[in-house]
Amino acid sequence: MTTATSSLSTQAHSSPRRPNMVAVGTIVWLSSELMFFAALFAMYFTLRAAVPEVWAHDTEALNMPLALVNSLILVASSFTCQIGVAKVESHGKPAQPRRTGSIWDLKNWGMAEWFFLSFFMGAIFIAVQAFEYTELVHEGITLASSAFGSVFFLTTGFHGLHVIGGLIAFLLIIGRAYMARNFGAHEATSAVVVSYYWHFVDVVWVALFLIIYVIK
Repeated sequence: MTTATSSLSTQAHSSPRRPNMVAVGTIVWLSSELMFFAALFAMYFTLRAAVPEVWAHDTEALNMPLALVNSLILVASSFTCQIGVAKVESHGKPAQPRRTGSIWDLKNWGMAEWFFLSFFMGAIFIAVQAFEYTELVHEGITLASSAFGSVFFLTTGFHGLHVIGGLIAFLLIIGRAYMARNFGAHEATSAVVVSYYWHFVDVVWVALFLIIYVIK
């Protein structure tokens, strides 16, 4: 009896863990968001094929060097975000939601500090994008000026709203890192889910950058 009980206990402990339903739900939701952006991409290519002369004229106003630097900043924020997630993921060591040493000692930074750095980079991205919008309006390219203006502001604008949503999520997770007495699995899952969303936002922007700025 003891041997049988021990065998059953061993099988129970060795069975694969069930997937985190919050993470799975987030992935499903992001898949639907991907379909939304795919529709925007389809609209972009359709209009560009219909009026190529408008694209040839209006894309000359795009600031490629500025957009490239801004894109690199956003992509870099994905790396800092992932470092923050690694600080609270369970790999046989205790979670580190906050820094344990000097603010200047990056080795002792916790999830909150890396997430705040990602937030700062994302905020720079939004500020630069707002500046670029202003420059394009001065060039006469607006939402109602042409097919290019309409699709440019729609695609980048919706993406910008997603970035702002990610910035708010960062602040919420950082707040929980400082308010929670015990940073447990629930808080760690929230951080992982936010990282999924942020990586998604970055990947979508890379596609937008290539389509709008590189493949003119």
